[in-house]
Amino acid sequence: MIKISTDKSLLDVNTIYNFITQAYWAKGRTLQEVQKTIDNCLCFGVYLEGEQIGFARICTDYTVFAYVMDVFILPNFRGKGYSKLLMQRVFDEPELQSCTVWMLKTSDAHGLYQQYGFTELKYPEKVMEKIRE
Repeated sequence: MIKISTDKSLLDVNTIYNFITQAYWAKGRTLQEVQKTIDNCLCFGVYLEGEQIGFARICTDYTVFAYVMDVFILPNFRGKGYSKLLMQRVFDEPELQSCTVWMLKTSDAHGLYQQYGFTELKYPEKVMEKIRE
């Protein structure tokens, strides 16, 4: 049975680190950086029979803004609807209900996020970014 929890004590930081540092969006992060991102965000772990198989991290002020980050389901567990369960749990989280602005970046999961109301930027001329490389 699948369990999705915001209890950080359940997170397997090594599983998270091993997956995301191989993903296009997080190559090069150190274990300490991964831990720091977890410490400073609302995190959701996905567990099957006690084993962590997925993760999502939300950077938020818990009032207005929520930024969805580091979402994954381990490859061996994909195609079973777990990512949809994870995203539904994120959007149902009581602490995030007042957030009216949600954002994310993705190169390959547009279809998943569109199911939850994400679209291309409505006013791209109002959005700016600064990327340090």
